[in-house]
Amino acid sequence: MPVEIAVEKKKLKNPPLELHYLGNRVLRQPAKRVSKIDEELRKTVREMLQTMYSNDGIGLAAPQVGINKQLIVIDCEPDNPANPPLVLINPVIKQFSGEVCLAQEGCLSIPGVYMDVKRPQLVEIAYKDEYGHPKTLKAGELLGRCIQHEIDHLNGVVFVDRVENSLALVQELSKHGFSHQAVKPIV
Repeated sequence: MPVEIAVEKKKLKNPPLELHYLGNRVLRQPAKRVSKIDEELRKTVREMLQTMYSNDGIGLAAPQVGINKQLIVIDCEPDNPANPPLVLINPVIKQFSGEVCLAQEGCLSIPGVYMDVKRPQLVEIAYKDEYGHPKTLKAGELLGRCIQHEIDHLNGVVFVDRVENSLALVQELSKHGFSHQAVKPIV
């Protein structure tokens, strides 16, 4: 049985991958399904994890580093070396809960901006792990929110598209040097 991908949870001066920021069109392209799960893909996963840890993130989708693949890494406990990161390949949301909750979100592609976003409280997903094994997962709280946030990236959606308070959003974005014109509100 293969062990999960091991990457030291530490900040690197020069992370292997370059983050793309709000306004870059790469963030708006729907990601392609991964057809081949091999050592090359696992190398990409390791590099994504190193980049995520180096930028104090808890989730990273491949489009954020210019890779047009349905690939996500998540670690809601980056300070806990015993907690392995989650690798989601070709994730599909199978079910949402009826209850929604409002919570603050941020994004490595929009540094410094934190806004409230409404999302379903619970989510059930199907995906493949880094060795191609099919899995399902039910998640709520921070993990459930993080999964939904990262799957949005695979569909060309950024969390600010879901912010309902447009006045506060415009102020917050301009304060951090981002154009509100890069937002594509979801109605």
